[in-house]
Amino acid sequence: MSEATLESRDGPRVGLFVTCLVDSFRPSVGFATVKLLKDAGCRVEIPRLQTCCGQPAYNSGDRADARTIAEQVIELFEGYDYVVAPSGSCAGMLKKHYPELFAGDAAWEPRADAFSAKVHELVGFLSDVLGVTQVGARVETRATYHDACSGLRELGIKAQPRRLLESIEGLTLVELKDAEVCCGFGGTFCVKYPDISNAMVGKKAKAVAATGADLLLAGDLGCLMNMDGKLKREGVAVEVRHVAEVLAGMTDTPPIGGRL
Repeated sequence: MSEATLESRDGPRVGLFVTCLVDSFRPSVGFATVKLLKDAGCRVEIPRLQTCCGQPAYNSGDRADARTIAEQVIELFEGYDYVVAPSGSCAGMLKKHYPELFAGDAAWEPRADAFSAKVHELVGFLSDVLGVTQVGARVETRATYHDACSGLRELGIKAQPRRLLESIEGLTLVELKDAEVCCGFGGTFCVKYPDISNAMVGKKAKAVAATGADLLLAGDLGCLMNMDGKLKREGVAVEVRHVAEVLAGMTDTPPIGGRL
């Protein structure tokens, strides 16, 4: 997504952290995020020079490069009232792990702490900070929801997406068995341990199929792409979308893995 300022009343100034996967594979999630934030009264800005949050380097033990990336992100975003990401994984890195990278550094620790206090995952921000309880979308479907690990365990994102999804006219939400169990993606985990990852996502695909849902939702694109791939390989006809697209009522584009 290109650099832009999207005005919407005199609300809080939000810096949108787009995320690498959204930018490269699913820009529609970014557009849906902007719509949701604008509808909630935010002034949304998308810094063009933003980069990866540094999580791949951090999880691989490369603290030096992770810190270099973190410094760039903090400098770019620290002037905003809030920093919002449509990803529990990236938001968790920005909010929980950036302070760890700068612990004990007299110059950077205060900046990292102040930055992390402004960071929020999208649905948590809408619900917990802005107090959004209703969205104006209408989607006729039977959906189920997967709780992605980072959003759930690091940020406490559980009830918020369900509350907002239940406000959508025409949507029936069916609970997924073991919704809190990892899908096996785990960023570099699926590359390092492909057999274990495949077994985990295989169980997830069976659980999704058992719901009878037509649509699978989650808040992290990596997890969604992982689950969509397995569902297609297993011949399970379930559409897969990021929760932001449904909350924004932007479901005209093909689902993840769908044909244009």
